[in-house]
Amino acid sequence: MVWLPILGGALCLALGDARAAAARWTALLFALATLALTVPLITGFDMADPGMQFVELHAWIPAYDIRYHLGADGISVALIALTTLTTVLTLVGAWTPIQKRVNQYVASILFLEGVMIGVFAAMDAMLFYVFFEAMLIPMFIMIGVWGGPRRVYASVKFFLYTFLGSVFMLVGLIYLYLKGGSWQIIDMYAVPLSMPEQMWLFFAFLVSFAVKVPMFPVHTWLPDAHVEAPTGGSVILAAIMLKIGGYGFLRFSLPIVPDAGHEWAWLVIALSLVAIVYVSLVALVQDDMKKLIAYSSVVHMGFVTLGIFIAFALVRDFGNVDAARLGLQGAMVQMISHGLISGAMFSCVGVLYDRLHTRRIADYGGVANVMPWFAAFMIFFSMANSGLPGTSGFVGEFMVILASFQQHPLIAFGVATTLVTGAGYTLWLAKRIVWGEVGNAHVAQMQDIDMREWIVLGVFAAGVLLIGVWPKPLTDLMEPSIAQLAGQLAASKL
Repeated sequence: MVWLPILGGALCLALGDARAAAARWTALLFALATLALTVPLITGFDMADPGMQFVELHAWIPAYDIRYHLGADGISVALIALTTLTTVLTLVGAWTPIQKRVNQYVASILFLEGVMIGVFAAMDAMLFYVFFEAMLIPMFIMIGVWGGPRRVYASVKFFLYTFLGSVFMLVGLIYLYLKGGSWQIIDMYAVPLSMPEQMWLFFAFLVSFAVKVPMFPVHTWLPDAHVEAPTGGSVILAAIMLKIGGYGFLRFSLPIVPDAGHEWAWLVIALSLVAIVYVSLVALVQDDMKKLIAYSSVVHMGFVTLGIFIAFALVRDFGNVDAARLGLQGAMVQMISHGLISGAMFSCVGVLYDRLHTRRIADYGGVANVMPWFAAFMIFFSMANSGLPGTSGFVGEFMVILASFQQHPLIAFGVATTLVTGAGYTLWLAKRIVWGEVGNAHVAQMQDIDMREWIVLGVFAAGVLLIGVWPKPLTDLMEPSIAQLAGQLAASKL
């Protein structure tokens, strides 16, 4: 699953610019093959086992004991499945809109898929870091080559922010290797660390993963990257790449530095609440569709960091392991849900942009009169983004709010305000685009979605609805690994 899409990307590059149709079909076949491998990954996964499964271990750099070491637990499997599904939908969505350097574009998407799966499966810290950094290259190229008028500025800003943050993680990983003598992530969990050591490592990980999430106040690269990125780049960035920050907190911060996490959970909780409340208000005043949805992503990822770090606080203050599990589970469900909803919202923007070549909200109006099927999908995803019960947007947020309430009712109240503000900016966006009289002559000439767009939006909608109505298969998949993380927190309590 790691190398199949990378091989497909190399083959697409070898086809050259002149064979655009062949490159599209080749990329789609490799992406579908990788998606097909998700089936045995899920069906062969033992949901009662909280440890790593499907382990693959080879020597890589023996002099430093660095190994090519892969495996997957319930958390990894859920995120890998999201990655493979989103990649197929991204390629289908880009079938017609991308006409320039098609082979390079689809190759970038496949390279991204391979290294992102590598991130979620890496069990060696240096291998994780290599995959973590390798993601930046194809996304940097996608924004810089196929992006908007300010694409160079946005791509450089994206690269500098995320690269600088990851340097802190590298320093922390090197320190853990020197202290424990192993690059294996599981071995790092057992390295004895004093409180000052844990605090330095905690902030090294915090800076790195906070930029990736992104958390307030290091979120400013995200709106620029989204606005300038092509639709496919925005979908992958929002649906998958942001989740790597939350995954890093679960894989590194929580089990390696639990005591420092207990000590500084209040800081991350406070920053998450600021993101949820303040950034919601920022989203309200945006006049660009992509920028509004980008700020919305910061808000919804605030639920993820809140759910993770409220678990630290619940164990430290009350010894409430069950509530900590609820917060962690809510954070994971929110990551999967946001991947589907944000991917769908950016796909909807792409549908409109392909027809009118503008992202300004004021340039639309009354789209439902000429694009009724599109309007139905747009309203559905807007409702899901607002946290409507029955959609996946409600499930994760509700679990995090419940866990927050057990820490302090005021925290839960602050979190719940996003259900109002989220509905405010999302439904106001939908109202200005979808409802009313036809806005202008250009809107009157727009054609409804074709079969390709129907497939993309339909699959996203099915995922959002399935998790919203029946989240149990997803929570059952992740529960053993989540329970083990919560148990590690309880066992490490000072």
